[in-house]
Amino acid sequence: MARPRDEELFIVEGAPRTPVRDLYHVFLRVPGWVSLAMIVVGLVALNVLFALIYVVIGGVAHARPGSLMDAFFFSVQTMGTIGYGAMYPETTLANAVVAVEALTGIVATAVATGLIFAKVTQSTSRINFSELAAVSPMDGVPTLMFRVGNERGNLVMDAQLRVVVAKTVTTREGTLMYRMLDLKMVRDRTPALTRTWTVMHHITPDSPLYGMAPEDLEEHEVELMVTLVGTDDTTLLPVHGRARYEAKDIRYGHRLADVLDLLPDGRVRVMLQKFHDLVPAEPVAWATASESAPTRTEP
Repeated sequence: MARPRDEELFIVEGAPRTPVRDLYHVFLRVPGWVSLAMIVVGLVALNVLFALIYVVIGGVAHARPGSLMDAFFFSVQTMGTIGYGAMYPETTLANAVVAVEALTGIVATAVATGLIFAKVTQSTSRINFSELAAVSPMDGVPTLMFRVGNERGNLVMDAQLRVVVAKTVTTREGTLMYRMLDLKMVRDRTPALTRTWTVMHHITPDSPLYGMAPEDLEEHEVELMVTLVGTDDTTLLPVHGRARYEAKDIRYGHRLADVLDLLPDGRVRVMLQKFHDLVPAEPVAWATASESAPTRTEP
């Protein structure tokens, strides 16, 4: 089953409704074909509106009286400044409506052009995150790790990554609340992100994850929120990426599969087919011990 998007996880009540004010953001967020459909529907609706006015007031030469089709085609020709001349306004009222429609058409064309330009030039990223995170010893230290890569094949310059762990805690007053804590990464930035980058966090006693076994992650509803920001070296535009790992997505006693292989001729082969793969590794001591595990006091 597909993982729900972040905005689908919450039911928001009491928020002010601003559909018109936020329409621009909706336009930029929806797929390209939906954006194009929105523009087409808007222009057609404008022409239908003016066509209805022409049907009511008349005054269009060579248009059949009461014909919405003729009035619609005349409106399209007017708004699009086509001007075939087969139909034209012949009364003062019809000329006035044509003048209003001509001005409306100029504004509508300018708005549509601006929206399309904003959509086409919108910075998009193809930052890929491994489907699962793993926890296993690294140099004797329990380490959380996951993989990040750039699917485009070019470089994301000065990529900076941040990881926050969210989990439920109970205060001394007995209040249950969500707490968000930063995870200190072994390396939280790279000068040039290419196909693959293994991100690691050492689970030392000062880590929010220290002493937590898989069942503890479920109990405390642990969730990792990852964000990445960088600059595309081709377009020089900022790119963003984000991922979310729930407790069930963190596998103890596993590590990321090797994706780099040194060939005899000295070249390095990157096996992206293994990007999401995990392999068994040495288990974390406290995650398998049946006795008491290390504990830490919540701040």
